[in-house]
Amino acid sequence: MAIRLDVSGMLRRAVPTGPDAAALDALGPRLAAAVQAFEARVREGVLGFRDLEAQAGERARVLDWAATARRGLDDVVVLGIGGSALGAVCLRTALLPRDWNARSADQRDGRPRLHVLDNVDPRSVAGLLELLDLARTRVLVVSKSGSTAETMAQYLLLRDRLAAQGLSAREHLAFITDPDKGALRKVAAAEGIPAFEVPPNVGGRFSVLSPVGTVPAALFGLDVQALIDGAIAMRDRCTSAQLRENPALAFAALQWHAHETAGQGAHVLMPYSDALRDLGPWFVQLWAESLGKRTADGRHVGPTPIAAVGATDQHAQVQLFMEGPRDKTVTFVDVESHPDDLGIPHGDGAPADLAYLRGHTFGELLRTECRATAGALARGGRPTMTLRVSQVDAWHLGGLFMFFELATIYAAGLYGIDPLDQPGVELGKQLTYYQFGHPQWQGMREIWESLPASDPHWVL
Repeated sequence: MAIRLDVSGMLRRAVPTGPDAAALDALGPRLAAAVQAFEARVREGVLGFRDLEAQAGERARVLDWAATARRGLDDVVVLGIGGSALGAVCLRTALLPRDWNARSADQRDGRPRLHVLDNVDPRSVAGLLELLDLARTRVLVVSKSGSTAETMAQYLLLRDRLAAQGLSAREHLAFITDPDKGALRKVAAAEGIPAFEVPPNVGGRFSVLSPVGTVPAALFGLDVQALIDGAIAMRDRCTSAQLRENPALAFAALQWHAHETAGQGAHVLMPYSDALRDLGPWFVQLWAESLGKRTADGRHVGPTPIAAVGATDQHAQVQLFMEGPRDKTVTFVDVESHPDDLGIPHGDGAPADLAYLRGHTFGELLRTECRATAGALARGGRPTMTLRVSQVDAWHLGGLFMFFELATIYAAGLYGIDPLDQPGVELGKQLTYYQFGHPQWQGMREIWESLPASDPHWVL
């Protein structure tokens, strides 16, 4: 079992914009400062996503509850948005067989389907409700604050539908929320609805290894302990201030350097694996919401993450990556072993010009295309790096989650911003609350009325 980061394609020996040995040496003091800032945040107790041992008691409670709660279920529905939803989607795609929800109960070994409602588009919500037998459904309401407007709207609707069918909220709902505060915690205490704790020092986009991810994983009988073990192994690898000894720091530093010195602020994550395709959107939220900030001196900083999938996007985005603006880095994820690999047949009726495929496998073709695309980009002077993963399983996925979370904190130190807040999304939320008559936000009227009005002459 291994996760290795190959950064050769980011260095001057491979691409003209990369750092040479002298530039890497010159980074030393800045990297040391970033690691010291990281360690200071650890001592402050605000990086709870790292403290997986401290969450062992709650994980045990999750596993005990799930062992009983999964019986008789056809469907599990996650109500959440952003970090409250993306992790569950990634876990399903990576660790359950392809097209899980389309499989029969026998093909699923009696385990439930998983649906994630991460938006309030009525078409999606109504369409899912048409499919569900609520009597055989468990609804997970995921909101640390217990006040997320989108999730609370979904919760109120599902609760109303349960009541209309005479179904018990206690038997069909579960909450994943703050240990002490918020509306969901109050409802859970009053009605005996199962509720699991998101530690106060774990933010939403860093919460996949908390009950936000482990509750749905446990309901499907996934190996939660392996997920955590992989994360702990990666965490313990990533403590040094030396690039060669800390892959998360190396990833953060080389991405930051490419952005700051060469304007390469578009950071592509491209797994050559359908199982890891939803790691891309999870990374996009983590990298974007954590690092896109305004600094204390008023500068606007932060990279723009992009999700791609190989080999699919060789026939879509790679043309842009190869010959478009030189503003991107590309990180490949190369999966070394595919347990369900398939041989490529070459029967008697196959055209002779396809004979080159004979004797090879689909997994071999996928990995070769990954290496070939990385090489082609390097030849074109485009910076790349590759995460090599032995296989896609719970241990390696846990390691990848922790790798990117740690890299995000290190990158924030280099950019000089706080990765744990998200002030840029607050105004839109507050204006929505104002429009809906939330009593706490009626003071937003002046701001609302000052917003630029639509010009009818430019409505085309």
